[in-house]
Amino acid sequence: MKPTLLILAAGMASRYGSMKQVDGFGPNGETIIDYSIYDAIKAGFGKVTFIIREEFADSFKAIFEPKLAGRVETDYVFQSFDLKPFGIDKQIERAKPWGTAHAVLAARNQVNEPFCVINADDYYGYDAFEKMAKFLTTEVKDDLYSLVGYQIDRTLSDYGSVSRGVCKVDDAGNMVEINERTEVYFKEDGSVAYKDATGEHPLPNDTRVSMNFWGFTPAIFKQSEQMFVDFVAANENNPKSEFFIPLAADKLIKDGTAAFKVIPTGSKWFGVTYKEDKPIVQKSISDLVANGVYPQKLWD
Repeated sequence: MKPTLLILAAGMASRYGSMKQVDGFGPNGETIIDYSIYDAIKAGFGKVTFIIREEFADSFKAIFEPKLAGRVETDYVFQSFDLKPFGIDKQIERAKPWGTAHAVLAARNQVNEPFCVINADDYYGYDAFEKMAKFLTTEVKDDLYSLVGYQIDRTLSDYGSVSRGVCKVDDAGNMVEINERTEVYFKEDGSVAYKDATGEHPLPNDTRVSMNFWGFTPAIFKQSEQMFVDFVAANENNPKSEFFIPLAADKLIKDGTAAFKVIPTGSKWFGVTYKEDKPIVQKSISDLVANGVYPQKLWD
C-alpha cells in the first residue's frame, strides 16, 4: 500500500499577512506545496490529503485539481473549531485552530494507511520524501514512528524568530524528547539561541530539529485523541494555546507507547514565515530549477 501525504494548510499565516499556502514562488507561479507534491509523487506516495479550513476549499481545488488530476489521488479534510466530534460539548472562542496535532486528528476518518505529515509552507527537498517513503513502506509500526531531522542552522529565518521542535536524540538514532521552542533565532554572531520565560539559551548549530515532517500509522489517531481532550480541558481559557505534534510525540515517548526514529537529512530547509522571506524562497527555487533539480514548468 502506498503511503499518503498529509499537508497541513489550515493555518492563518498571521505573520505573513496573506494566504502563503497558495502564494506563487516558482517561475510559473508554483506554490511551495507544488514542489512537495512533485517530490512525494516521485518518491512513491499514492495520495495527497490537504488539511484546510472549509472556507479555503474552493480556492485550493481550483489551484491544485487541474495540475494533479491523473497524477495522484487527492482528498480534503477540514480543520474546524467544532469540538463536538471529540465529545466536548462546549464552544470555545478562538482566533486560530487548535494546532498541528489537532489538524492531524481531523483526518482520522479519512486516512487508513501509513502517512506522513508536512507543512504547506515549507520546502523540504526530495531526500526527505525518499527517506520517509522508504520508512513508511518498510519499517513503520504502530509503536515505531519517525520524523525527519534537520540541522537547526539550516532552518532559520534572517527576519525574525521562529518555532522549532528541538530534538534530543539517543545513540540508536531515536528521539528521547522533543521541546517546542517558540522563539528561536540567529544571534548577531551567527550562533543560535532561543528565548523562553526564563531568558535566552544557546543551542548548538548542529542541533536536530523537527520541521513538522512526521511519519505515522493510523494508530496515532487513537493514541492522541484523549490527549487532545485533556489539552482542551487544561487550556480552554488560553486562546493562544496550540496542541502541537511535538507535544503528542513527547508524551508517547515518555509513556512508552511509541518510539520515534529521527531520519537525518543534509537538505537545506526553507520556508515562509515573514513577507521578507518571499524573495529568498523565490531565489532558492530559481536556483534549484537552474541546477536541473526541477523542470522550468513543474507540471508540463
